[in-house]
Amino acid sequence: MKTGRRTAAAAAFVGVLGLSVLNAPTAQAADTGITVSGIVVNDGKPIVVGTTKEVEPPISFDIALPSGYSTDDPSRYDAFPFLYRGSIQTAADTGENFIGPGGYTCFERDTKHARCEGELYIDPYPSHDEVDSNSDATTWKVGVSLRLFKADGGLKAAEREPRSTTVRLKRAAKATTNASPEPVTKGKPITVTGKVTRANWGTKRYDGYGGRTVSLQFRAKGATAFRTVKKATTSSTGGLKATVTASLDGYYRWVYYGNSTTGVATSTADYVDVR
Repeated sequence: MKTGRRTAAAAAFVGVLGLSVLNAPTAQAADTGITVSGIVVNDGKPIVVGTTKEVEPPISFDIALPSGYSTDDPSRYDAFPFLYRGSIQTAADTGENFIGPGGYTCFERDTKHARCEGELYIDPYPSHDEVDSNSDATTWKVGVSLRLFKADGGLKAAEREPRSTTVRLKRAAKATTNASPEPVTKGKPITVTGKVTRANWGTKRYDGYGGRTVSLQFRAKGATAFRTVKKATTSSTGGLKATVTASLDGYYRWVYYGNSTTGVATSTADYVDVR
């Protein structure tokens, strides 16, 4: 996976810091004294990515500054979390297996502490290659980039810190539904077909997802909730088919609940008029 081309802008108190992914600290690390804590990525949920749409998972974290530095002068420091796989140094230096911030804003609590909120940035579009292999659908580690600057703007200290927190990256899935005949006589069979596909990050297409157990759900007209009425397994091409008996007017849909590499897929519901 390659790094994004987008610059991360951190609007912090009275200034804007340009934070390019490839401007991360060099290998000569030194203790900055900056503390980053309370990191939350995507509200603790897996990140699901398709084939074309940019994804900006929310991030939030706290910053504490060392002696001699103040939130009143944000041009003299920067600190932000990122996701990586493999070596933290290699990921940040090369941009391979690295997901950086799209931007974040920090809110001053006092002269030494701030709360920051923003988002990561993932663009699967072919020309950007933010995710370019299905092997990227796995567990990613969280790291932190920290830098202090001298009064003249030169780099004083820089470091990268690995954290124990992890985030799951998943391939997006889609589902379709078609129930027929419409309308149907009460007591007669209804055939519900559909298909489950999932994002292929290598080809930038959605491929049929075979061998998956999928729930057929029904919501009667006027009811508020769907209930599972049957389960089926997708064919080698992702196809689905089930037969139910017509009893009430209502809506049918297929729901695939995902797995460790693939997100949840819920189809648009198809209404059947029972006469």
